[in-house]
Amino acid sequence: MSERKCISCGAEIEGRIDKIFCDAHCKSAHQYKKNTQKKHTLFKTIDLQLKRNRRLLMHFNKAGKSTVRKAVLLQKGFDPKYFTHYWKNKNGDVYLFCYDYGFLARIENGTDKYVLVQWQDYME
Repeated sequence: MSERKCISCGAEIEGRIDKIFCDAHCKSAHQYKKNTQKKHTLFKTIDLQLKRNRRLLMHFNKAGKSTVRKAVLLQKGFDPKYFTHYWKNKNGDVYLFCYDYGFLARIENGTDKYVLVQWQDYME
């Protein structure tokens, strides 16, 4: 009978004849490596950008409402084309949201800025 080797680390395998990994850690490491080599699907690419947008909006909006320069957010990887929904206030301003954090494009004193808000119950 030939020795069986783990396909992840090369260690000798004991146990069932159809086993290909020596333990759960090697199986997990092998699957992680395999998944990181795959190209992202369109769905995954969009999901990652939405999550990045939300994370940045949350980071720059600690008080519930704030204003930040557009260039700062864009430099950090923010992409305003990706949002989950919108809300229109009574003045007609349309806030775009990434889950529970939103933004509104404004020009203040000749500088492009975003007004950042957090979703509130009255917005429903």
